[in-house]
Amino acid sequence: MWLSKQTKPGVSSSGADLGVTSISGESAGVVTKGEVRALPVYGPGGYTWRPASGESVLVIKGGTGGEESCVAGAKQTSVPTEFRPGEVFIHAENGSVYLKNDGTVELRGRVVLTGQVEVNGALRVNGEPYMPCKCGGESE
Repeated sequence: MWLSKQTKPGVSSSGADLGVTSISGESAGVVTKGEVRALPVYGPGGYTWRPASGESVLVIKGGTGGEESCVAGAKQTSVPTEFRPGEVFIHAENGSVYLKNDGTVELRGRVVLTGQVEVNGALRVNGEPYMPCKCGGESE
């Protein structure tokens, strides 16, 4: 009985920390209170993401003593001024995909389409309606 009262209580820690990535990749290195390496990186289903070095990230701790950690997300940046609840904005250094509530899909940057592309509705290029050339240069 006396021994059980003499043990020190465990140090409490939160289930998450904010950190800065020190190593980028599918296994990230993150500095929170110290550096932790080879953390798995998680994102929403169907979405692949690798944090850049120096990016602020959310580290979630699991396991019985918080010994299992992973990178779960990053601080949001580059949000369009017209961004509304329910919309999705995916961005990289030189391009983005913006899914708007009204059904508009906005692609910015260099867009390369491969395979079959179908457009249901109006297609605009640089804000102007797309008009295919019927110049007679191609055989139909």
